[in-house]
Amino acid sequence: MTNQLQVGIIGFGFMGQTHGETLKKLDYANLVAVCDTNEATFEFASENVATYTSADDLLADPTINTVIIAVPNQLHLEMVVKAAKAKKDIICEKTLALNAKEVEEMIRVTKEEQVRFTVHHQRRWDHDYRVAKEIYNQQLLGDVYTIKSSLYGFNGNMHDWHVYPEMGGGMLYDWGVHLIDQLLWMVPADLQTIYADVRNVINEKVDDYFNIQLYFKNGVNAQIELGTYFLNSSDGWFERHWFVGGNTGSAKIDGFLPKGEITRTSELLTNVPGSITMTHAGPTRSFGPAPEGRILSEPLPKVTVNHQMFFDNYYAYTQGREELVVKPEQILRLMRVVEAIRKAAQEHRSINFE
Repeated sequence: MTNQLQVGIIGFGFMGQTHGETLKKLDYANLVAVCDTNEATFEFASENVATYTSADDLLADPTINTVIIAVPNQLHLEMVVKAAKAKKDIICEKTLALNAKEVEEMIRVTKEEQVRFTVHHQRRWDHDYRVAKEIYNQQLLGDVYTIKSSLYGFNGNMHDWHVYPEMGGGMLYDWGVHLIDQLLWMVPADLQTIYADVRNVINEKVDDYFNIQLYFKNGVNAQIELGTYFLNSSDGWFERHWFVGGNTGSAKIDGFLPKGEITRTSELLTNVPGSITMTHAGPTRSFGPAPEGRILSEPLPKVTVNHQMFFDNYYAYTQGREELVVKPEQILRLMRVVEAIRKAAQEHRSINFE
């Protein structure tokens, strides 16, 4: 195939190897070379793939037109600058940078060197997320007023680079940037205010819990909660969870391979005196057991997505057939939001944003 992506991977650890496996499935891409300071990782490269221990040497390879950067977060800026100056198109792993200023420099250099640049935010193609986004886009719940996105774990302790703040460790930089990016891409409105609680529950140096409130100017209030030590014995608790509320119904979406439903009522109570229900806490009209037939359920919308679609979009973009989905300017906004989240948590106050 002409105009193939001839790819070099800088950083051949877990994510670099994952990218290598993905590239094998793409008829428009060819893995030319990998680079890592740990030569033991080369055993996971195919025989026809060149290996380098120096990023400079890989970038000097004239057969490579695209690099995937999968080194630790604190090295991203250095590698993006080097790759841009070597006139290679760039796909960089997340978290893109340690702060917004670094992202600004990446955007400046890649534009100056006239190379393509995107970030591997593949979770825009998560199945559960796309179901929630489809519900929002189609206005299946009318006017949405609240969205809750949550992810809980039981292990608590971090591993590998995640335990080092200087390497972008902690959950806000790991999962947080994905969950925040999903909401920012879902809700096409200015972000008015940000409030957050970010904690080190059982990890000494890095955050392992956060609860983030994002209030958009179109009236949507989004809440993102993650805890690595947030325990419950309910089935499916340690999974992805969404709740979306609108003025014509609600939606519950559970699991990365989502199950759930859209729920509506057959009729609303009238705003006049009427019959009441006696409960153990006293009389109520709104919070007692629902009469038979009052609660109606509908299936979630069907979507077909997978993470390979990130690369499909990127390749189509290089061929002039599609608009790039993950734009660097969007990730700059994301990093500014992350910085505002940290400030809100440190100062225990809401931050005005846009």
